[in-house]
Amino acid sequence: MTEVRTQPVTPRSIGTPVPRHDGPEKVTGRATYAVDHGAASGIHDPLQAWLVLATVARGRIRSVDAADALAHPGVVSVLDHTNAPRLADAENGELRILQDDAVGYRGQIVAVVLAETSEAAREGAALVRVSYSVEPHEAELREDNATYRPEVVNPSMPTDTEDGDVEAALAEADVVVEETYRTAYEANNPLEPHALVARWLDQPPPGEAVLTLHDSTQGVHGVVAALAPMLGLEPEQVRVLAPYVGGGFGSKGEPHSHEVAAALAARTTGGRPVRLAVTRQQMFGMTGYRTATISKFRLGARADGTLTAIEHRVLEQTSTVREFAEQTASPTRMMYAASARRTSHRLARLDVTVPSWMRAPGEMPGMFAQEMAMEDLAVACGIDPVELRVRNEPAIDPETGNPWNSRRLVECLERGAELIGWSALPAEPRATLDGDWWVGTGVASAAYPTSQMPGNSARIRSLPDGRYAVAVAAVDIGTGARTVLAQIAADALGCPLEAIELEIADSRLPPATVAGGSSGTSSWGTAVVAAAQQFCADHGSSPDPGLETTVSAADNPNQETHAMYAFGAVFAEARVHRLTGEVRVPRLVGVYSLGRVINPATARSQLLGGLTMGLGAALHEEAWRDPRTGHFVTQDLATYHVPTHADVTGFEAHWLDEEDPLANPMGARGIGEIGIVGTAAAVANATYHATGVRVREIPITADRFLD
Repeated sequence: MTEVRTQPVTPRSIGTPVPRHDGPEKVTGRATYAVDHGAASGIHDPLQAWLVLATVARGRIRSVDAADALAHPGVVSVLDHTNAPRLADAENGELRILQDDAVGYRGQIVAVVLAETSEAAREGAALVRVSYSVEPHEAELREDNATYRPEVVNPSMPTDTEDGDVEAALAEADVVVEETYRTAYEANNPLEPHALVARWLDQPPPGEAVLTLHDSTQGVHGVVAALAPMLGLEPEQVRVLAPYVGGGFGSKGEPHSHEVAAALAARTTGGRPVRLAVTRQQMFGMTGYRTATISKFRLGARADGTLTAIEHRVLEQTSTVREFAEQTASPTRMMYAASARRTSHRLARLDVTVPSWMRAPGEMPGMFAQEMAMEDLAVACGIDPVELRVRNEPAIDPETGNPWNSRRLVECLERGAELIGWSALPAEPRATLDGDWWVGTGVASAAYPTSQMPGNSARIRSLPDGRYAVAVAAVDIGTGARTVLAQIAADALGCPLEAIELEIADSRLPPATVAGGSSGTSSWGTAVVAAAQQFCADHGSSPDPGLETTVSAADNPNQETHAMYAFGAVFAEARVHRLTGEVRVPRLVGVYSLGRVINPATARSQLLGGLTMGLGAALHEEAWRDPRTGHFVTQDLATYHVPTHADVTGFEAHWLDEEDPLANPMGARGIGEIGIVGTAAAVANATYHATGVRVREIPITADRFLD
């Protein structure tokens, strides 16, 4: 495939609030999710799989007694480490399951039951008896055990950074803030659980793959790249399809052990497909989550609030079976100006399942801590929190020295302050009592990297009647990508939106990177534009049917010469009951600098979703692990709380009118994650303004405001 550089696209469809193309299928129940695939997809007579998970945090399997399970009506077979197929590549400790007797964490897959019905599979799994030799484990993140220094943090950022003499700057500062901020474990919990149907054919018919997965994933090519070598297959022997995905929030951005379990099971069935849906309870312990974080901040400033020193030390956790280091201090490196800056990450290596991506990994907990620290500095200096942020605006990126692609944070702060009525609010905390409710308002800044991932391609084929088939293996996880990509294609080809027939989410299509990192639209859209422009150059604007062009998008050179970010400001109104401590947030206002917004309807939905998740982090979400057992006690949506409709009332998402020609040919930046960044800090700052009680740990619960 030819690599093509793109030219800016003239917006026609871009910028209009086109209704989601997949809306009718979803609201009428016709959308086919992972385990819905049946005969129409070549899935005939599937077996149902149920997972048996380890009940110890560390140890060895002494025996697996499956006799009672195999005697249960409907149970066909039980796989464990003694009879499962061997993996050709077992380096990934999270995916290396059913290969030996070692148990690395509670919730690890130790057996798979296959049965004719899901009921028989579940009942059979309950009859499998596993005995263990238990070994000492560690499953609690503490300040004294987070001492391991990783080589890099996600994805490949420096672990530590230092510029200038931080200690000297702190010693000379007029004001010093030194505080610790904590965030809780969080679980992604998409509406559709992790699920797939796997079919293995040792001698597939022409045109068929050895292994076909109908998977709930954020990246079909990523699943192929991870699983093919493990299973001893060539990439072209594995096909992954994900036409509809019911959310992911990062947890479906990389394969987890259930996908390996389904593939291994399918290899043993003589061609019968295997259907596996991870239960809601199982998802908490085996399909990714956000690590808890401890952020230790020291800020030094002049009396007028101008920062002279910033130190951010992060303590968080990884797993002994595979390393994942969240890049929590990364936004601190670029957000505000100071001559001396230092950041670091240290991990506790625990006997637990592997943490992973969750919406705005790094930026969400890191900006929570930073924006709380800025509020503490504003109080210490006696300066308005909005003005403090304005005074510390950097002219260039403090981390790289590169110019900004566009940094309109001050405008976002000013516009948000106007919308929330900031100037009319009392400066002092605990000044407004409305009946039994203390009322306050808080602010926080937001930032998220703007990126275009390499390795994306697209194909354009001319059809009769002036229509075009556009193909790219992007996955729409509920964000509206299917609609937005069609808009981009229509404008790049100079045709009506109705003339585009879009095909996505199949690993046999031109490759596309994961739906994550707020990079999807930029990366896939650039590939679509490149293919469309090359097609028009080769075949003109009125081509005969049957012509085809496939190209790869060139890398964006501006990512090397400019600091590429989206920015925003979040304002929250909080009400805290003076007798019960109950917290309500009747209003959240976010104002963002996002470049050109391709579809205002889907963009607003994404931003409101991010604000809602930020509210959940601030007030509700906390996964609780018992350190004695390594067990997540919160394993359902009754004990793991998330916002409900009653919690989401006066939410507003606004953006500046602009375009970013440095970002991509569409002039757009990513929007999927910036809505959650800063939101929890704005809520926490608002509760302080309401009550005068400073809570530096989320979730903020009612007891924090009671004597």
